[in-house]
This record gives sequence, structure tokens and C-alpha cells, in this order.
Amino acid sequence: MANRGRNEPELGPLEVRVDGGGVDRAIGRLKRAMAREGVLKEVKNRRFYEKPSVERKRRRREAERRRRRALRNRTRRR
Repeated sequence: MANRGRNEPELGPLEVRVDGGGVDRAIGRLKRAMAREGVLKEVKNRRFYEKPSVERKRRRREAERRRRRALRNRTRRR
């Protein structure tokens, strides 16, 4: 079992079943699932070493952005 940080979930394989829709639709579903899971973003972030202090700052910025977006969406729905 790999050592993971507190906030990093245990990721399993992404599965996309190929039904009657064909391979092209399955590839599209796989791409959407990868984007939703953040796989491509993680690959991009791991391309170069990121100092722990820079990583903490980035994670804080991302959390603040998510919080603001959620707050904005909540006020918009009312």
C-alpha cells in the first residue's frame, strides 16, 4: 500500500463499458470521467517537483476557489 497524504483518496481504476454505442462514445465517457476525477490535472501537477510549501499554498488557493464557487452557486439558487 502506497503512502498517501491525509487528503489524497485511494484511487481505483476507472471503468467504462462499451455498449452498443460504440468505442467512440466509450472514449468520450472515459475522458469525461477522467476530467471529473482530476486524473489529467494530477498528471500535469506531477510533471515537475513541487515544493511542499508551494503545494500547500496551491491547495489552499484551490480550496478557497471551491468555497467561493459553492457559495456563489448557493446564493444563485435562492
